Amino acid sequence: MKAAIFALLVSVSVPQLPKSQMPDLGRPTRPNDEQPLFNFEEYFPGTWTFEWDVPEGVLGPSGTIKGTIAYKRIDAQFFEAETTANGPGGAFSVKETIAYRKDGKTAARWVTDSRGFAYAQVASVGGDLGGYFNFYYDSAPFQYKGKTVRIKNALRLVSPIRYRNQASISVDGGPFVNYGNPWFEKSTSAAPSKQR
Repeated sequence: MKAAIFALLVSVSVPQLPKSQMPDLGRPTRPNDEQPLFNFEEYFPGTWTFEWDVPEGVLGPSGTIKGTIAYKRIDAQFFEAETTANGPGGAFSVKETIAYRKDGKTAARWVTDSRGFAYAQVASVGGDLGGYFNFYYDSAPFQYKGKTVRIKNALRLVSPIRYRNQASISVDGGPFVNYGNPWFEKSTSAAPSKQR
């Protein structure tokens, strides 16, 4: 009886860690195995933390940005994300509305930054049989501080609780230059919100 109560208490109090989206085939993968579709709703909802070392540029001074991003499901293919951060230029926030088409392997997002700019991005979504997925976002040009800016983000989802954002920026039609490569880590202490 005591063992059953202990097992119940442990199962209730210990949060379940996220699992890989790659199914367990019970064998090594083969070249002709079908790539599973990425499940945005299983991966992103919840709170993620990050530290981002950024260079000086059109978006602000160089230094470290620290913050959190909270993803929430709106419905089957729409999500929102809210970022709260502090950086060398002060505190700021970012709001995103994200559309994800699982069968089409595409995503789009509309980003509004409290520093005074907004933009839209589209992404192709891919992956491999090892369970890694990638989002390759490319923005439409937008105006900020008298400059024409474009942002690319390559999100590399390498584990159920960590992803990397390889960001690059182009100013006035120039080449894309590195804008940092921060890691985002998911909080596993609370269950993610599925519906707002």
